[in-house]
Amino acid sequence: MDVSVALWASTVAVLVVLIAADFIINARRPHVVSMKEAGIWTGVWIALAALFGLFLWWHSGAKPAGEFFAGYLTEKSLSVDNLFVFLLIMKKFAVPAREQSRVLSVGVIIALVLRAIFIALGAALIAAFSWVFYLFGAFLLWTAWKLFAEARAGRPEDEEFHENRMLVAIRKRFPSVSKSAVVMLAIGTTDLLFALDSIPAIFGLTQSAYIVLTANAFALMGLRQLYFLLGGMLGRLVHLGYGLALILGFVGVKLVLHALHESGVHVPQIGIPLSLGFIAAVLVATTASSLWVSRRSRATG
Repeated sequence: MDVSVALWASTVAVLVVLIAADFIINARRPHVVSMKEAGIWTGVWIALAALFGLFLWWHSGAKPAGEFFAGYLTEKSLSVDNLFVFLLIMKKFAVPAREQSRVLSVGVIIALVLRAIFIALGAALIAAFSWVFYLFGAFLLWTAWKLFAEARAGRPEDEEFHENRMLVAIRKRFPSVSKSAVVMLAIGTTDLLFALDSIPAIFGLTQSAYIVLTANAFALMGLRQLYFLLGGMLGRLVHLGYGLALILGFVGVKLVLHALHESGVHVPQIGIPLSLGFIAAVLVATTASSLWVSRRSRATG
């Protein structure tokens, strides 16, 4: 997909306006986010993502639109796993409920800026070295296996958040930094660790940095509302790890096949319609089976 400078500039401007509007309306004043508010704004961000996908369809055709929707679903599903860590961060630093919305908003904005830098580096590597697809594919397959093993082991109920080295260094060097600022940095920098697998995954679906960035932006900016909407339900998504492992494994195989094709080896390629259908089917099946198992567990005590 060829993206003009004007389209890049206008897209970034629209995203900045949307992010600013969301912050002013929802996060500027401290308040406890209700389920109704979280549900409405989750729907708003999903609708905005759908409208952008339709815009891509009108502007550039079905292929870029399909890549965006596949990337958006992938990023959205992988970002749900971030919510577990966000809950642990809030618990560790005892962030009051009325402050959580503002803290999450700033943390997600930090995460988006860091992801944009990471996306630019990834796009530059892909443009310069075609063998990077092998590296990305192998990494995703390894990550998929790791996620599958973690899902089989189960998530410990007493799991705690452990600060990364950067946070530890900041707290030691600047002990007067407020708790809210530390939590914002914790959310932003921890999300970057998740981006180490999610961004190679979306590059397996599209090589357009424009689509990668916009899919990440729409997926991340609806994450705060999803945190409050699914906060009490996260423990019921018992099969989420298996679903994410399947998605990452699928994209890993797609990347390896693409790398072999680029090297001149005649192998089948996985198209966007199949990718989009597979990702959507896995998400639906994972959610349905998780809720069914959780309901049965509660019914049997």
